[in-house]
Amino acid sequence: MLEVRKLSRSYDGFVAVDDVTFNIGKGEIVGLLGHNGAGKTTIMKMLSGYLEPDQGQITIDGTDLSVDPKKVQQCLGYLPENLPIYPEMSVADYLDYAADLKGLSNDLKRAEIKRVIEATDLGVKLVDPIGTLSRGYKQRVGVAQAILGKPKLLILDEATTGLDPTQTEHMRELIRDIAKEATVILSTHIMQEVDALCDRVLILSRGCLAIDARLDELRQSNRLLITTSMPEDKAMVLLSINGLEHLEAIDDTAGRRVEVPAMPRYRLTVTGTSMVTPVSAVIAREIIHEGFELYGLQSEHRDLETLFREVSDAHGVPSRTGNEQREVSHAA
Repeated sequence: MLEVRKLSRSYDGFVAVDDVTFNIGKGEIVGLLGHNGAGKTTIMKMLSGYLEPDQGQITIDGTDLSVDPKKVQQCLGYLPENLPIYPEMSVADYLDYAADLKGLSNDLKRAEIKRVIEATDLGVKLVDPIGTLSRGYKQRVGVAQAILGKPKLLILDEATTGLDPTQTEHMRELIRDIAKEATVILSTHIMQEVDALCDRVLILSRGCLAIDARLDELRQSNRLLITTSMPEDKAMVLLSINGLEHLEAIDDTAGRRVEVPAMPRYRLTVTGTSMVTPVSAVIAREIIHEGFELYGLQSEHRDLETLFREVSDAHGVPSRTGNEQREVSHAA
């Protein structure tokens, strides 16, 4: 559905997006993550046709964006973080205007406006000026205009910002429903939204694509957690197991009173994720062979927050720099 090849964009000599390539298929909901200044906004604006890349190719549903931008934009829905809505217009008038911009007319136009109003639960606010709406309702207006015309590619930037828990869950259901017939890119700083909606994540760092992988794969780690009666001095024998690189004791008693001595716990590092299962079996046999009890053995899973931090640390990402601030201000 969406093919991005060697996409790059610079601002005054600063490279905001650097040789980025990825594909997204129909029905996928993909999270686009990165620190402020990582290049997310620039990529989304290039995908929408608002910005032209310095080099690279964007193909949506088989059409090259640079060759026929109008055709591509007709099948796009885009919710920017700061939606350029008109506060003096009523919700109904704004959606009518947005439908005109998307080339909808007559019965199709009326049917689509009705559909998005029902989908975003905006019926009670149709005649209200947008400027009088709460942040949550303004966000719903933004989503409503984005899904007009049943876009094949929907780009959502911070779609659930300002929504209460009930509205957030409603928005998630709406996004899942849209993804049955479309491709969805979700850019957000709220990791729970990515966990709840996405099967795959793209993580940008300093304009480069650092990670493109499925979430279930990323959550896997090459570390094991074990609980056993084996004391630390005896546990060192486990390091003789082929594929086991490191062992460290875990102190669960720090900062709290312990009346009953805790069982020893260890974190073991394996050479790779593919070795976790076979090494686990050998560890279990070795502990029992040595005459100790094994109370627990499990993989240590990483959450998305941890993964995001690992990527940032690996690429040396500090707090926002002057250059990164410039990328944000240009893209805003």
